[in-house]
Amino acid sequence: MRLGVSFTAVAPSTLSRQRMVADARMTERAGFDSLWFFDALGREHIHPDPLIALTVAAMATESIEVGTCIMQVPLRHAAELAQRVLTAQLASDNRMAFGVGAGSTKADFDLVGVDFSSRMRALDEGLRTMHALWRGEAVNGITLDPWPSTLGGPPVLIGSWAGSQWIPRAAREFDGWIGSGAKSSLGALRGGIERFRAAKGKRAMVTNIRCDLSAPTTALTDDTPFSLRCQPDEAKRRLALLQELGFDDAVLMLPDRDAKTLDALRQLLV
Repeated sequence: MRLGVSFTAVAPSTLSRQRMVADARMTERAGFDSLWFFDALGREHIHPDPLIALTVAAMATESIEVGTCIMQVPLRHAAELAQRVLTAQLASDNRMAFGVGAGSTKADFDLVGVDFSSRMRALDEGLRTMHALWRGEAVNGITLDPWPSTLGGPPVLIGSWAGSQWIPRAAREFDGWIGSGAKSSLGALRGGIERFRAAKGKRAMVTNIRCDLSAPTTALTDDTPFSLRCQPDEAKRRLALLQELGFDDAVLMLPDRDAKTLDALRQLLV
């Protein structure tokens, strides 16, 4: 199983260009497989734009995968987003994975004046438009003419916390599925991976896994969120459980971003 890091929890007061570059390089040096960037607009504080942050990380590193986890497609115009994604794909030397979803926070939609209730349809339509443009096809009579190395676009993974429709679609029509440790219970993840594998899905990830290896261990049941807020031996057992269930990637949300914390978490899969 691959181990990734999400930069969701970086405090605005500590974020700078130097910090973004240093964090990306430190994560790659620690041996993690991937870096993921969250998408939020109308939350408690500002978050970096995921495609720009992804590009900065790609420019600062050599081989680590970079991705969005997840990008809310309905908040953007699909054709404009398609161009931005191809640019990020080009800048990352095709190390990019495009995790997408419909969005679940109404405040983000209110900020940009988009109807929250129509987000599922907007996701479906937006993905069709982007895939057509990435293949070099015309939309409204006009093509994007993708760079040769980006033709077809990046791998697309569908973020769905427990969706009865989108998880099977992620398996049949896209390149993978992203579940959430924080938003879904262990039981929901178990049921989701069963549906995903039954539909012959490829890559399955669990993101938003909150971590604190100094926290006392409490019981992990099918009704509780999946986290690594526990002692190291239990954290190893929990990651092994995800692997046994059939997940390919675990993406961690860190309390601190320093070499010691990263090394301790990376050792959980050694």
